[in-house]
Amino acid sequence: MKTTLKEFAVGDNGRVLGFQGGGGTYRRKLLSMGITPGVALEVVRVAPLGDPVEIRVRGTSVSLRRDEAAVLEVERI
Repeated sequence: MKTTLKEFAVGDNGRVLGFQGGGGTYRRKLLSMGITPGVALEVVRVAPLGDPVEIRVRGTSVSLRRDEAAVLEVERI
């Protein structure tokens, strides 16, 4: 089922399908961090107020703000 990373909770695993909205500059930033279509990810931690969210991608931990995470289209695995 297609959703956004913003809707994931701690411990959820998913696969990146693509990007929705967001500027080209931000998309390039995500790509340079290894967040590419087809890559698996896991939500590791969410800050107490819900922002930012820490994900593990390719063995590396990356923190994204919730509104930035909303750009990622993902599916649960």
